[in-house]
Amino acid sequence: MGQIFLVAGAISGFLAVALGAFGAHALKQRLTADMLAVYDTAVQYHFYHTLALIAVGLLAVYGVQGAWLKASGWLFLVGTLLFSGSLYALALSGIKMLGAITPLGGLCFLAAWLCLAVVACRAL
Repeated sequence: MGQIFLVAGAISGFLAVALGAFGAHALKQRLTADMLAVYDTAVQYHFYHTLALIAVGLLAVYGVQGAWLKASGWLFLVGTLLFSGSLYALALSGIKMLGAITPLGGLCFLAAWLCLAVVACRAL
């Protein structure tokens, strides 16, 4: 399980850097200030939750196991796809309805952090 989250985290980190650079260089002149802010928010949350996903992977590789940790990892991954993915798509397409997906990703992030908190409490 840990290796899956480490690989997913590494790929996610690569994508966060690539998409961040793309936004900073290629999109700066093409997007409105509002849409560039949306895109920047997507990159920020993408990075934060990439690091969380890698932390989950490291915990699993170094012996922490269980359904709560596994759920946390999957929720971080799905949350990144839904939250950041919908914001990237919104910023690039201008289709406002895509913003309706973003809160689902946010709920996944909240659930992932709670699952991780359960793991931490059980380790005490």
